[in-house]
Amino acid sequence: MNRLFTLRRWRPLAFVSLIIVGVAIVLALSRPRHPVYPAQHPAELYAPTATGPLYAPFQLEIDPMQHLLLINFEHDPDEVYLGFEPQVFADERHGVGMLVIGWRVDGTVDVFHQPGLRLDPATYAIAGGGLNELVERPLIGASFMVDEAGVQADISFDDLLGRPVVLRINERNPTPRKPFGLLAPMGAAATEPSALPLVYLREFYFVRQADTEVSILIDGVAHQPDTMPMPMDGMRMYFMRYSNDPLIVTLNPEQHGPLAPLVQTSANEAEANGTSYDLVEQHGHPAIAQMRRSLNDHEVRVSFTPPLPHLAAMADGASAHGGFQINADPMLGTLRGEYWIERRGNQVVLRATPSGGWEPNEAKWSANLIYRLAPIFSEWPRSYQWNATLDLAATPDAILQAAWQRVEP
Repeated sequence: MNRLFTLRRWRPLAFVSLIIVGVAIVLALSRPRHPVYPAQHPAELYAPTATGPLYAPFQLEIDPMQHLLLINFEHDPDEVYLGFEPQVFADERHGVGMLVIGWRVDGTVDVFHQPGLRLDPATYAIAGGGLNELVERPLIGASFMVDEAGVQADISFDDLLGRPVVLRINERNPTPRKPFGLLAPMGAAATEPSALPLVYLREFYFVRQADTEVSILIDGVAHQPDTMPMPMDGMRMYFMRYSNDPLIVTLNPEQHGPLAPLVQTSANEAEANGTSYDLVEQHGHPAIAQMRRSLNDHEVRVSFTPPLPHLAAMADGASAHGGFQINADPMLGTLRGEYWIERRGNQVVLRATPSGGWEPNEAKWSANLIYRLAPIFSEWPRSYQWNATLDLAATPDAILQAAWQRVEP
């Protein structure tokens, strides 16, 4: 996974005048205009007597994670590393344990993980320049938690060169924390993405400088953590940030193989691979109005306007265009995009892009100021484009060839 954002993008903020700040706040509170799509596609979209299975070309996956912490020291880097990212897991898919991502100066990452974790190296291919090494480390006695006073972390391991790395944070600030939610720009630096990575961070906040002890040691050499160029909630902050409730979502993972049709459980609902699909009737055919997937108390929803048509019933040469939006929680805002579909004989050609970007829904003025002055938060998804071809003539299941690419927004 990529860093949420680098300190280099923040350097100009230290010189922003009060007038510009005031204007930015006003702009941040305004709401952008969105395209208006019809409620349904025209009847001519469908062939008069066409039938066939109902396919859902859009896929949705959720990865569980307990805690996430990002530690930057770009202004005082090591010869190999400029940041570390501890992550904690406790679920059936990954097992129980901790890993630490080492963000390297060359743009790639090393992943140090406890033996009990089950990890897929492909998960980390999206991180900047990609995965350098994934190795086991005992991480004996390692701990990372967030309590009312803030972050408490004590982590030690040896890097690839055998050098001891020590990360300790003891935050004891009596002032109540004021966390908020955001969509992290984790995919901003990926060059060959295998999916659209949506890293939603609930309970997100920065480590406060006051009443906090920080130790970053690599081979006995101390490194100073980066700091925020402006205060938040009236306090100076380190550029160390964390989430006590992250939600890792991937939209349309790369696929080259069979796509089984949906199983309709009722006239208004279908399911496949743990995802539920809400159906509506349009011109005598079921169409997909929304897809939903849940994990614990989280639910992610992707809604389509107009609803995604019944692909197998489309007339040869017919095309469809519409919009979609992704929501996970009111505090986490909305991601908007567009889709295009065209029937070409036995093939259906599809394209989608989050062209509308991410729209925050946050009342905290300081968070809105960050989003306005660092447009990477809202703009990074716009450069992602999904291209797919569904071969309906293949048997016994249709074949989906689908992949993402980065394009100029």
